[in-house]
Amino acid sequence: MKKEDRSSSTSPQPTPESGDSKNENQQVKPLRRRSFLKRISAASAATMGAGLLANSSSVFAQEGPEEHSGRLTRGDAALLRFAAAAEIIETDFWVQYNELGGIPDAEVPGGSGNAPYTAALAVLDEDMAQYIHDNTDDEFTHQNFLNAYLASKRADTLSLEQFRTLPGSSATGSSGKLRLTNLTQLTLDTSWWTRYRSSTKNPDLGDTFPQAIPTLAVGQHTAIPRTDDDLADPNFLQAIANTATFHFPTIEQGGNSLYPSMAQRATHVEVLRILISIGPTETMHFQTWSDKAGNAPALTAVDPVTGVSVTFPDLNSPPFGGEDFQTNLIMPEPCPFLSRKLPVVSIIRPTATKGIAMGVVKFLTDMGLFRGQSPQFFAFMRDLAEDADEARRGIR
Repeated sequence: MKKEDRSSSTSPQPTPESGDSKNENQQVKPLRRRSFLKRISAASAATMGAGLLANSSSVFAQEGPEEHSGRLTRGDAALLRFAAAAEIIETDFWVQYNELGGIPDAEVPGGSGNAPYTAALAVLDEDMAQYIHDNTDDEFTHQNFLNAYLASKRADTLSLEQFRTLPGSSATGSSGKLRLTNLTQLTLDTSWWTRYRSSTKNPDLGDTFPQAIPTLAVGQHTAIPRTDDDLADPNFLQAIANTATFHFPTIEQGGNSLYPSMAQRATHVEVLRILISIGPTETMHFQTWSDKAGNAPALTAVDPVTGVSVTFPDLNSPPFGGEDFQTNLIMPEPCPFLSRKLPVVSIIRPTATKGIAMGVVKFLTDMGLFRGQSPQFFAFMRDLAEDADEARRGIR
């Protein structure tokens, strides 16, 4: 996701040198915001629910160079906790998609399916339900593994359960559970489409890219049927399915960049191994979904509730078309990397690491994924991001 101005997923900041001149004493603050919030969460547990940090045995202890003597550096623990938060958030919205358009089963429980929505998704690919199911299962395993690994190292694990306050869909098939994320008021940055098709630009070098679906980048759009009323108009229902299918890769391209960006800050080889092993699965998700998004049927629809219009163009025809929009170009085009003086190379982009975590939070917030969340949620996510962004390789 993009980090340069921390305003979207396509403009990362320059990567800091791994040999940061700040010494360890300069990196460790006497009392950091995370320590403060941990104390606040413990003091207010009676009114705010379970602690944000599942391991609360040390909430009053100042953080040291190694977190709770489990041999993880404070920075490595922060990186893994932020990754866990991202995966918990991903799992939350993928569960919503699976309940309505995937395959609810013992492996991915919840919901009972919504036949009209599932059929609209199948217009893009007949295997969409299976792909949604498998992506959801993957995110469950990511969140569970990261928390289990943190616990095995006696580091604080992460829970966002007290923020599960948002109503989801009430359409047929939804479990009706409260959610962390909002899939009904999305504003999607689809510039990843042209970013990965460009052979001359790289967001790490300050380049920007046009939107594939300009109308998704303005207004608020639902990616799931909010109620059974949204099933009445087949054209609008297809627009909802199209929106979901562009939301899938919009999200996954973020993880596609997040993991290699954070890996550059890891100290221990095992933490590095975790980050570079989970990251490629996000890349596999991204390429799958970017391929399916290219099958979205061209249409224009107006939301009967909000009056917002959305248009899905034929991306292979004018004024689109060409290599920047061609739908079957799903392999990343070679582009400049590190320096324009070097030959182009096919890469993940962006991977600049400065401000990566805070940029992710801003990107997801700007998307509308957290519309309706509490100020405490945003403060906690910002705090997690600040901790992750402060991590430095070799700094304990």
